[in-house]
Amino acid sequence: MQKMKQASMDNQKASVGKGRRVILFPMPLQGHITPMLQLANILYNKGLSITIIYTHLNSPNTSSYPHFTFCSISDGFSKDEASTTNYVAFMTLLNVKCVVPFQECLEKLLSNVEEQPIACLISDAMLYFTQAVADSLKLPRIVLRTSNIASFLVFTAIPGLLREKGYYPIQDPQSEAPVIEFPPLRVKDLPETKTTDDATRDQLLSLLASQTKASSGMIWNSCRKLEQDAITALEQEFPIPIFTIGPFHKYFPAYSSSLLSQDHSCISWLDKQAPKSVIYVSFGSIVAINETEFLEIAWGLANSGVPFLWVVRPRSVQGAEWVEALPKGYLEMVDGRCHIVKWAPQQEVLAHPATGGFWTHNGWNSTLESICEGVPMICHPNFGDQSVIARYVSYVWRVGLHLEKKLERRVIERAIRRLILEAEGLELRSRIIGLKEQVDVSLKGGSAYKSLESLISYIQSF
Repeated sequence: MQKMKQASMDNQKASVGKGRRVILFPMPLQGHITPMLQLANILYNKGLSITIIYTHLNSPNTSSYPHFTFCSISDGFSKDEASTTNYVAFMTLLNVKCVVPFQECLEKLLSNVEEQPIACLISDAMLYFTQAVADSLKLPRIVLRTSNIASFLVFTAIPGLLREKGYYPIQDPQSEAPVIEFPPLRVKDLPETKTTDDATRDQLLSLLASQTKASSGMIWNSCRKLEQDAITALEQEFPIPIFTIGPFHKYFPAYSSSLLSQDHSCISWLDKQAPKSVIYVSFGSIVAINETEFLEIAWGLANSGVPFLWVVRPRSVQGAEWVEALPKGYLEMVDGRCHIVKWAPQQEVLAHPATGGFWTHNGWNSTLESICEGVPMICHPNFGDQSVIARYVSYVWRVGLHLEKKLERRVIERAIRRLILEAEGLELRSRIIGLKEQVDVSLKGGSAYKSLESLISYIQSF
């Protein structure tokens, strides 16, 4: 981390007066803050000066980025409003409450003549209100979409095409019927959102699409090696400059932008395990499960006989503070081959020689990190884009197993053994290592590298 910071500081000294200033505004959720800060570092190392606007809600640790300028704004959220239990309500409110404080902050930054000239704003695509603010100040806005391209195309088609074709509202969430308009998806792979208000969700998605089309371009934490067909479709649907420069985290040594405190004891525990023997289990920073699901996961892990590193976030099990719902004697029974933490340094875990598989919710950041370390997956999507990503992992790239039904200990046990102990797991590992190598080529002189060079030239042209 210190070496990366020092390299960045040295780069700053070398580039004073050469680059323009870019303002970035992430959505205040872990899965969105992380790639935005990664992008900020990428742009900084290309000679651009960086200012980050952030909300009080889930604010990043600014001391970790001494080479950036930070400006905080009020989000006006009460404790109840800050909940992501209803994701659509949260996002809709965020796009209302932040308008005035964001505009005031941006106006102040633009009026500061002592700073380097501001080239553009880069904001999260979900913060669609920023397009009108940027337009009013005659500032180009580029959007960052933090998920994959295939899921974005599906989301933006929900209010129109997919509703017209009768896919929404989804009548049978377990239907194997193909979604003809979006191969290889089935009805069961279509995104579900945390809301009971379909009209508000459709309005949110319509604004996401229209304000993205009105922007000056799109940046993606993805690359052509992963999503060539989706990129082709995107270019037809969104006729604006598109920059596929990901995976972002591969531009730097592993470092953390985590909002949660990481428990590094898991690394010393992994050091004691055999190569490729451990199943790593983490469902990200938002997913919550009920006690029944928690117990099925616990028994599935125990009965597999495989060593496991399990991330259980505080209050992620409904009705429990942490792991008190575990059966009496459970921890003693699995002693030696089990390590449970509240949060893990995920990139380090996935890069560890002992890690043989990753049981994941298939958030895009986690999926990319698993691909880039050549670790095959067990896919258990929860909501939003995760079901689309899981389908690509298991069916298109064929680098993971898909748990598609209700969590049940025998199914869990079987999936873990298939992934870690059996020939099927070796085949999945071989394929994901091949995919990893293709992504590496893309970053080292291939399509992602060239796309980044184009992005820098584009920003400098404003």
